[in-house]
Amino acid sequence: MSDAYNSSWFAEKLTDRSIRGIALETSALIRAGALPVGAKLPPIRDLAFSLGVSPATISEAWSELRRQKIITGRGRNGTWVSGDSFVAKPERLASVGHYGAGVLDLTMAVPDRALLPALGNALVHAVSTEKLNSYERSRILPELEADVRRTWPYEAEAFLATNGGYNAVYTLIHALVPPGAAVAIEEPTGMRLLDILEDHGARIVPVVCDSDGPLPASLRQAMLSKPVAFIFQPRLHSVTGQTMATRRLEELAEELRDTDVLIIEDDGLADISDAPRQSLGGVFPERVIHILSYSKTFGPDLRLAVLSSTRLIIEQIQSYRSFSSGWTSRILQGAAAWLLRDETTAEGLKEARRLYQARRDNLVRALAERDVIVPSGGGLCAWVPVASEPFALVTLAARGIAVHPGKKFAVQPTHHLRVATSNLTDRYEEVADAIALAASGG
Repeated sequence: MSDAYNSSWFAEKLTDRSIRGIALETSALIRAGALPVGAKLPPIRDLAFSLGVSPATISEAWSELRRQKIITGRGRNGTWVSGDSFVAKPERLASVGHYGAGVLDLTMAVPDRALLPALGNALVHAVSTEKLNSYERSRILPELEADVRRTWPYEAEAFLATNGGYNAVYTLIHALVPPGAAVAIEEPTGMRLLDILEDHGARIVPVVCDSDGPLPASLRQAMLSKPVAFIFQPRLHSVTGQTMATRRLEELAEELRDTDVLIIEDDGLADISDAPRQSLGGVFPERVIHILSYSKTFGPDLRLAVLSSTRLIIEQIQSYRSFSSGWTSRILQGAAAWLLRDETTAEGLKEARRLYQARRDNLVRALAERDVIVPSGGGLCAWVPVASEPFALVTLAARGIAVHPGKKFAVQPTHHLRVATSNLTDRYEEVADAIALAASGG
């Protein structure tokens, strides 16, 4: 083995000595090219000694990398960075199944297409937008910026249009967060957010939540890990359906006051919630990035989100975007601006909120009648407690119902199911019967 990649070299590079940390940071080294394909890894016992951990810790970390086909080999013959090229993929999202006829698919917490606004008039308006088909890499259409400013939760210095909410998070993480850095994030959270962080090689520090939002004490504990950023949902939580309490937001501000942590606010459900928009941008304007996605309200094919921050941070994010798309379609931005001003669209969204709430409430009520208690809330899904996730999934699958296990939305062990309710227009009693059986654990 080359001395370039011996156990001492690894000891200098790896800062998180947990199983998960060793796997993530080694993966980040490989993706960054610091540890090339074909490099032989040091013997497990040598590496364990240099890192001050048990050989079992290294073995578990290597097992995870083998599962992802990032490394290969074992035993006396040694272990190498995989000679076959591996493709980064969102592990949680990639494991979502494709279900055939006869299966009630409650995995996708997505908008009901029948409740989305018609785009015809919006697109007609959009083709007359300023500088259409220009190669100028503009950050946001002035028309759209003027419309979003009217209801933005704080007086932001600069705005940027992106190709959806997750595109915004992916871009800013790559632009602003070094691989291997710690990132605090509320738990549970969106599985695609975890995929983005894991692919980037971030050290994920979970912040436990209750019905009001992230717990201040848990955030205080997370700050001991020196995170570069803290990611949370300041309005309606996309997984639990709980609304962030204003008082809790103020408490989080106190925990963040004497830090330099980047604060990333992800309002992914937008006006699916009728709760007022809120942000820490008024308190920490120099380090808040506030993201508002229009996928759930105007439709995913509009591919649009808007984020705000300082001019400097926006410039850093835009600079990274220059490697790829450079700007978001002015046609889509113009269409969104038209929809934001259209009274018919506003009335339709109001009706959509009512129906989504009724669908969630109907399932939660039916579950309560069967002694399965889900906290009241809103949004497009329910976070259902169960005794055993594997048992619950198998039980529901046997009855032709597909849901997501809670582990997709967390880095720590969880005992929940994420059940989509946005397209559940009937069969509440049947679904509640099956979930009640599944939740019992056998």
